Amino acid sequence: MKIHLTSLLLLALLFSKINLAQPVAKIKKSDFKKDVEMVTDAGTFIIRLSDSTPIHRDNFIKLIKSKFYKGIAFHRVISGFMIQAGDEKSRDNADSTKFMRDYTLPAEFMPSLFHKKGVIAAARWGDDINPKRNSSGVQFYIVQGRVHTDFTLDSTETYRLKGRKLPEMHRAVYKTLGGSPHLDQNYTIFGELVSGFDALDKIASTPTSGKAGGDRPLGSIKILKTKMVKRKSS
Repeated sequence: MKIHLTSLLLLALLFSKINLAQPVAKIKKSDFKKDVEMVTDAGTFIIRLSDSTPIHRDNFIKLIKSKFYKGIAFHRVISGFMIQAGDEKSRDNADSTKFMRDYTLPAEFMPSLFHKKGVIAAARWGDDINPKRNSSGVQFYIVQGRVHTDFTLDSTETYRLKGRKLPEMHRAVYKTLGGSPHLDQNYTIFGELVSGFDALDKIASTPTSGKAGGDRPLGSIKILKTKMVKRKSS
């Protein structure tokens, strides 16, 4: 499968119409008022999930509560773009007979959510085989991106977004915090970092195999544990 920087094609399990499974962990109403703590080899992320994309929010909560991500590595890293995880094969001594298998979720594109630095979104197959842009149920990425100028944003609108204009508020964030605007309204965003930007930058800066090798980190960076935690006032 040919990989493009602009298309977050899944590098893990081939999509199958058989043996699909979703996490069975139960969600409590109190979970909607909590954040996700994700501890990695490079530091800890605190992730606040979005109520604007409830299908993806609920799915991620179930994955977190079922400990699905424990031992999974960030298998695709592109500095100045994003870090990606969720491939069960990235676990040490992965047992394919116990894989949950990937499944898909319907896209939830929200105009208010955009790819600023620190957002978490669902990876997916490319448009050629996934015209509805359904999301992977398990693979996600966190945006690092880069700081833009009016020139680069104008170029993105013209050549990457096919003439679609970015809201001025979004442009202002892209010119200060940074991000990856060419992904807007193409991938489902379901949360953002409350803290852990240092860990994001650390993972994004790790040496990788490069594009020819699938942008895999040369050293393993794993998710050690995850849990729902009490939300601190922001």
